[in-house]
Amino acid sequence: MSIVQDAFGRFKQTVAAYAGDEALMRAAVSASANVIVADGEVAGAEFEAAIAGLLADPILEKGYDNLMLAEELYDAIGRARTRAGRMRNRLLIEAVAERPLAQRQSVFLIAADVADFEGISPQEHDALDEVAVVLSLDKHGLLAGAAAGGR
Repeated sequence: MSIVQDAFGRFKQTVAAYAGDEALMRAAVSASANVIVADGEVAGAEFEAAIAGLLADPILEKGYDNLMLAEELYDAIGRARTRAGRMRNRLLIEAVAERPLAQRQSVFLIAADVADFEGISPQEHDALDEVAVVLSLDKHGLLAGAAAGGR
């Protein structure tokens, strides 16, 4: 990649961050929602972990506030309660499948933080498997790296 292309790519990412990257936000929210609903329980602490993770992402933090993310997460959780809704969430995750690795990893790790609230249940592992496959990521490597890095 040339220096000009790299600079232009960074500029586009900065502009998207301030304007709000809707596709990235919806992918992260949808992945989190599918994980939250996977074990059949929607705990308030999982919801708060999702919001904290979303706000920790530098692109999302610049483009969205707590209230906007909470509203999107409520909608995504509502969808995730049905099979068709989970598929809709999956399509929203797939929308970022061609994004840079760091953005795809961020979507996955936000969902993983939500799942890891009280230990990752087998159903949550299944939901994380699906997110990892859709985003072409190494789930086990990311979880091991996150554990080693204290994330």
